[in-house]
Amino acid sequence: MAAPGPPPPTSHAPPDVPSGLALFLTTPFAFFLPELVFGFWVWVLVSATHVANPLLQGWVLYVSLTSFLISLMFLLSYLIGFYKRYESWRVLDSLYHGTTGILYMSAAVLQAHATIVSEDKDLGNYMTNTAATFFAFITTLLYVLHAFSIYYH
Repeated sequence: MAAPGPPPPTSHAPPDVPSGLALFLTTPFAFFLPELVFGFWVWVLVSATHVANPLLQGWVLYVSLTSFLISLMFLLSYLIGFYKRYESWRVLDSLYHGTTGILYMSAAVLQAHATIVSEDKDLGNYMTNTAATFFAFITTLLYVLHAFSIYYH
């Protein structure tokens, strides 16, 4: 009787997933870096503003920071080849990016509301909120495009 141990890694990964830095040149995976960069700017800009309504912008910070960290883990798992061990990795990736796109849309709308509310107060705060709103909608679009491109690829 064989000793129980971890299952051997499977090779169920699709053959079209490149390894290393070539990952950033393929269609579904090229969205990782822009998602990370724009998502980074969302939480940096929101945290740099005077928060008028903590509940609204707290959700924006939560969504943007959590999405940044999980997307970074997905990117690292693709770069080091961790995805090759599981056959349903692409389904998980597509579901994550689709769900994050929906959550980011709610965060972007709340950030737009916070921007409208801050319009009459401080001009510098308003401009920072406007930039955060812009980056939040761009990041939403990137997450949705990533989810659809992985699903249809």
